[in-house]
Amino acid sequence: MPYGAWQSPIDAGLAAAHDGHPEYVGTVGAETWWTEPRPTEGGRRALVRRRADGSRESLLPEPWNVRSRVIEYGGTPWAAVERDGGPLVVFVHFPDQRLYAYEPGAPGAAPRPLTPVSPVGGGLRWADPVPHLDRGEVWCVLEEFTGEGPSDVRRVVAAVPLDGSAAEDRAAVRELSGDEHRFVTGARLSPDGGHAVWLAWDHPRMPWEGTEVKLARVREDGSFGAAVTFAGGPGESVAQVEWLADGSLLFAADRTGWWNLYRAGLDGGSTALCPREEEFGGPLWKIGHRWFAPLDNGLVAVVHGRGSTALGVLDPQTGEMVDVAGPWSEWAPSLAAHGTRVVGIAASPRSAYEVVELDTCTGRARVVGSEHRDPVDPAHYPEPQIRTFRGPEDREIHAHVYPPHNPGHVAPDGELPPYVIWAHGGPTSRSPLVLDLEIAYFTSRGIGVAEVNYGGSTGYGRAYRERLREQWGVVDVDDCAAVALALAAEGTADRARLAIRGGSAGGWTSAASLAATDVYACGTVLYPVLDLTGWGTGETHDFESQYLESLVGPLAEVPARYAERSPSAKAEQITAPFLLLQGLDDVICPPVQCERFLARMKGRGIPHAYLAFEGEGHGFRKSDTLIRVLEAELSLYAQVFGLPEPGVPRLELSR
Repeated sequence: MPYGAWQSPIDAGLAAAHDGHPEYVGTVGAETWWTEPRPTEGGRRALVRRRADGSRESLLPEPWNVRSRVIEYGGTPWAAVERDGGPLVVFVHFPDQRLYAYEPGAPGAAPRPLTPVSPVGGGLRWADPVPHLDRGEVWCVLEEFTGEGPSDVRRVVAAVPLDGSAAEDRAAVRELSGDEHRFVTGARLSPDGGHAVWLAWDHPRMPWEGTEVKLARVREDGSFGAAVTFAGGPGESVAQVEWLADGSLLFAADRTGWWNLYRAGLDGGSTALCPREEEFGGPLWKIGHRWFAPLDNGLVAVVHGRGSTALGVLDPQTGEMVDVAGPWSEWAPSLAAHGTRVVGIAASPRSAYEVVELDTCTGRARVVGSEHRDPVDPAHYPEPQIRTFRGPEDREIHAHVYPPHNPGHVAPDGELPPYVIWAHGGPTSRSPLVLDLEIAYFTSRGIGVAEVNYGGSTGYGRAYRERLREQWGVVDVDDCAAVALALAAEGTADRARLAIRGGSAGGWTSAASLAATDVYACGTVLYPVLDLTGWGTGETHDFESQYLESLVGPLAEVPARYAERSPSAKAEQITAPFLLLQGLDDVICPPVQCERFLARMKGRGIPHAYLAFEGEGHGFRKSDTLIRVLEAELSLYAQVFGLPEPGVPRLELSR
């Protein structure tokens, strides 16, 4: 049977049901808690509790949705502490973004609001909560809109009373830090209670370009003294900072070109603990990402690696590190520790993300939550290859290649398969090597996939990351094309049946590739950036509002470059069919970007389809949407590649 026509047990409904993964793992005494997606419940995120006896429960029923909108990408949305009589949970509810307190198990228990609602702009938002019962408050990041514009906003470290007195009174919220910095993370209190530390940065820098470690004394009345910059700066990115039990600080900084761990006393002198050309940190896309967690015995659990990640246990005294044994090849930036126990979130090419617990005394790791269960025979899963290609100027390009694979089918002799190049979002991010049923949906039907970690991706050091500086729309496009053409040249892919696909920044790369090259027969573009000038002058949210200053160049100095690279301005150069997919509630890449682009394409005779989804934002979460998207994408490829009808609703292409 020809490639692309294979019968597969992995349908769109199955892939949609397994979309998303657990996040924000934490320990509450001997218990492990985390959030996990519910695609069939409107895309909400549930807070799940695993008791010491192994029993589990979802703490909050539908429609409670534990998710923050701080910097739009969110951050840690919950925290809990043990108390006599049961735990106290503090969490953010997505629809109103209020902070709530909840005492599960208490008679008549129900969430009660701790913070008010503001009618101004995006209102009040909260993230990275840390309860301090002895102080009767919870410390967290406050994001407060001061006007109706997306950048009319301020952010501070704040203290919210746990007694509910701020539920209707904004004045009852104490601001701990000043608002001299545009962005902050949650503050951490020193073991002796005398100091607080947090991260801060300002426009136009992104946190992977430069952040500052802020240190302040905590006065007897609970207020902060004047903050000083302890480490970091405009050219050094500190991804995380924590206190050690002896009162020294542990932080991940990229001062050598790699995020490595450093320990420093309050006198400011720092020591590298395990210097390597590896990453012990990453891009701070969400407030509260944790790549390392100190243990009570002085050891440190840390996610580290180069191109992929492992969980290691580091002895700060000797610099020796032992990696955890197990099948997992990718660990998320979400770690927590209690005693000698560490919990994290890990995956592999044969298993989706699951909650894993490590006993550092025995070295034994086990899955304790969101266990991967094969929904189909794993013989239908793709078998990825880790590849390095050569691009322009002989530069390295990292990629994961997933050849077509199905145990029930063999392609005819002499036929080469179609391939889809997947461009990840960010763009300061990367594609992890993990099981993804969306990829398997295509590979099990005879369509290959290649994920390209183009120049600008994380995981390979700062120099690789900065290849994209002022080169967005050039290096990413060239690298994806180089991989696609190399696959064709070596006889892996059919040169006439190449496609490109991506969402967000990957959507930009996909559209820019269709406009700038003739490599692809078609493309799938999800919630993209399409017009740089519009996006850079108020059409996106505050966090990324000046991202283009480094990705493209200062708008005031190179305005023509913004137009020259934008797919919207080069619509007449697009000759390949495409599918455009957009959430109507997206405030990061708003629908107006698509509408402006489609107006330029109108009447040009290029087959295309535009599907817009109500109630969806940046990244699709609802099961029905996910199914429609996958089936539409498959239909596009079937029509363009000349495949038999794939048994999904036919995508109507307009001209």
